Amino acid sequence: MKITRRKFVQSLAAGAPFLSDLSSSATTHFAQASSAAKNLRPNIIFILADDLGWGDLSCYGRPDYRTPHIDSLALQGTRFTDAYSASAVCTPTRCGYITGRYPARFKIGLEEPLKATNLDVGLEPGHPTIASLLKQTGYDTALLGKWHLGFRPEWGPNSHGFDEFFGILAGAGDYFLHKNGLGQPDLYENVTPVERNGYLTDLLTDRAVNYVKKRRLAPFFLSLHYTAPHWPWQGPKGGETVTFTDKTIEPVKMGVGGSLKLYAEMMKSLDDGVGRVMQSIRTAGVDRKTLVIFTSDNGGERFSYQWPFSGEKGDLLEGGIRVPAIVRWPGVVPANRITQQVAITMDWTATMLAAAKAEASAIRSLDGIDLLPVLKGGSPVRDRTLFWRIYNRDAVRQGKWKFLRDGEVRRLFDLSLDQREQADFSKKFPDVLQRLMSEFDKWNEQMLPRLRAN
Repeated sequence: MKITRRKFVQSLAAGAPFLSDLSSSATTHFAQASSAAKNLRPNIIFILADDLGWGDLSCYGRPDYRTPHIDSLALQGTRFTDAYSASAVCTPTRCGYITGRYPARFKIGLEEPLKATNLDVGLEPGHPTIASLLKQTGYDTALLGKWHLGFRPEWGPNSHGFDEFFGILAGAGDYFLHKNGLGQPDLYENVTPVERNGYLTDLLTDRAVNYVKKRRLAPFFLSLHYTAPHWPWQGPKGGETVTFTDKTIEPVKMGVGGSLKLYAEMMKSLDDGVGRVMQSIRTAGVDRKTLVIFTSDNGGERFSYQWPFSGEKGDLLEGGIRVPAIVRWPGVVPANRITQQVAITMDWTATMLAAAKAEASAIRSLDGIDLLPVLKGGSPVRDRTLFWRIYNRDAVRQGKWKFLRDGEVRRLFDLSLDQREQADFSKKFPDVLQRLMSEFDKWNEQMLPRLRAN
């Protein structure tokens, strides 16, 4: 059918409103889809290293080996300079993370740490945990790795909201024999003891990769608790032989033996494992739908690189409680960013619950705060006071100030001038010292009494 040019132009004009409406509709649909994508609850992977010191990653300054895969997390997300663990040893920090509350509120949190011989205490069932709260919102949940919050089934991961558990219950385990400090088998599939051949770091990575690959309708929460680089010093190709003696709490004094070379091998295995887990996210097509948090349970031991801090695991000096922390969530958390936001273990609990859109009341009951606004580029939360208590020591951080008590010695440090905590300002600023001591006393009154006398 022939039409004149005039009729053709007229027909286009008549159709213009329709085309305009179609374009507007498409734009609106795209915007709604983008908004909906941002509002979807993400998959969550929380990676907890064991005894990883503040400077043990090359992106935090380690000079003698590289951790390229974990460094990539930092390049693709936000790295914290002032992140802390809830305690200077394993069990209390893990209690703080699982409950989102200061560990000294719980009997299990008073164990510094829980010994392999102690079968009398554990995380009491029934208390809300990060896993049980996420499970209530529809998440599939799994814990792979170290638990260290009680040895009886009612104190284990499966009784606290985790659908799946594969790992060890004790604080330290042989990487090849999978035995605890008493020489007893300590590898479990849920509540059942199992035997598996392989280096524990690799076994945990394999399970994590397979977990991510699973087809599912619900979002998932994977709490991946590597035992590396915790003693015993054993790399994938071997290491020191651990001789277990009967009825002892630990086979030898933890930290004895080893070498920088073995430590580097353990770190390479850990870094490779994180790289494989991240690759599994990309392969599964959920890279942009997954929030990843990486941190450590306390400061490092004898082979850790802590500079510029002093102290190590077990201390309330910065080297014992300042830890690496990296958060990655493409499209939500800015890439290649460094923040000086002060953070503590319980904040990760609150942040994950907020990302999962858990009930606000559940988040408000925690001792941590939701850091998502800061992670998205908002202003840092500066009005914070953090507390620690372990052995015969206390500590408070408030802004640039840090109060530290060790026995009868009380000191005050200005971390803006002296991160190494060498200059005592307690006599120059007695009012600051008194204020922090008073605030610690008020906080301490809300906690359970210490197991050991001052």
